[in-house]
Amino acid sequence: MTAYDSNNIFARILRGEIPSHKLYEDETALALMDVMPQCDGHCLVIPKQPSRGLLDTDPAVLGAIMPVVQKVARAAVKAMGADGFQLRQYNGAAAGQTIFHLHFHIMPIKDGATLKAHAGLMADHAILAKQAEAIRAAL
Repeated sequence: MTAYDSNNIFARILRGEIPSHKLYEDETALALMDVMPQCDGHCLVIPKQPSRGLLDTDPAVLGAIMPVVQKVARAAVKAMGADGFQLRQYNGAAAGQTIFHLHFHIMPIKDGATLKAHAGLMADHAILAKQAEAIRAAL
């Protein structure tokens, strides 16, 4: 198994080296806005414990992080006026994982809407900040 890279972007965000639009934080997890969103309110939940993916994560961490995923998803759906949400989690390059730190994508979506591509284009930070404020208020 490949070793965890402590210089991946999420590890650097957790250390405070890179700014982020934080939504929620506790001793186990951090929720933040995705800077390359596929829809309004696209956010992420990451564990604070280093792990590349689902298979190498301590089961106790998974048990603690899933209620955070649920809480943030509920708030994102409410804040964005969505009709539902997609929850995505990729494991390994073959599955589409590009950042090798476990993370859960929460994408609130309205009926009939389509998701944008997860391209290399960063969103306007003022828009992300406004959406983050709405999601935090819904928490």
